[in-house]
Amino acid sequence: MPKIIVERSILINAPRGQVYATVRDFRQLPSWSPWLICEPDCQLTFAKDGRSYAWQGKVVGEGEISVVTESEGVAIDYNLSFLKPWKSTCTSRIVFANAGDMTKVTWTMYSSLPIFLFWMTKTMSAMIGMDYDRGLAMLKSVLETGDPGSKLDFIGQESFSGFDYVGIRTQCAIAEIGPYMEKDFATLMQKMGQGGGQPAGNAFAQYHKWDIVKGLVDYTLGFPVAQATTTLPDGLIAGKLPDSTVYSIRHTGAYRYLGNAWAAGMARQRAKIFASNKQIAPFETYQNDPRETAEAGLVTVAHFPVK
Repeated sequence: MPKIIVERSILINAPRGQVYATVRDFRQLPSWSPWLICEPDCQLTFAKDGRSYAWQGKVVGEGEISVVTESEGVAIDYNLSFLKPWKSTCTSRIVFANAGDMTKVTWTMYSSLPIFLFWMTKTMSAMIGMDYDRGLAMLKSVLETGDPGSKLDFIGQESFSGFDYVGIRTQCAIAEIGPYMEKDFATLMQKMGQGGGQPAGNAFAQYHKWDIVKGLVDYTLGFPVAQATTTLPDGLIAGKLPDSTVYSIRHTGAYRYLGNAWAAGMARQRAKIFASNKQIAPFETYQNDPRETAEAGLVTVAHFPVK
């Protein structure tokens, strides 16, 4: 059967013993789990001996995780059994090591797919890798600041009023989207001041393609404008976001945690909580200005167009 091995690491500015104790305590998992943030009211049942817990949810499915072996402050080995949305098993291992004054945490998963699903190996590896990255980032924040740095509010289905916009379309590596968006924002502000029109609302970004296997993204960053225009400075484009019905999720926290909102939306789509309208690419709207707001207070709404 096609094997899947996924490994991700992060450096945390906290003592190794503290990091280990936080990870080992299943009751602290909801504060940094990349899956439970997608369904905060998921039912959790903890074993009295603290060596396992079971979960049951409409979005994250059902299953159980248990500690197989552990070496205090060094490593923990787990078995995972999934019941829904489909039955499967895997093992995982989290290793803790000193790295100067910091602690290096390495999270590895070992699994396999049925032979007829061999074509999904790269996609599954990429998806799980992104989940691990999100979880480790929140674990780091919990240990360094006392807070995961990311909060989701599920607004649900609502009407979205479309608008004409002026923007910049960019293709780049997913890993570099932050710096690219910062550069695009600065360019957009400068060129709109040179004849691209005046913003008539907060900025937005629309994601035309998100290829997790190749690690590439195609997006438009733009501003609503009061009136459509065809005469624009070089590098800018004009377009329109149409009126639509969307499933919305509000994220509060730094932009680097926005993957939590998108993962939660995709999980809800897979759970058939809403049906995606593939004629309109998903987008996010920025509710405040990062130049004027501390990153912990940044509010972004992810919108998933629905049928």
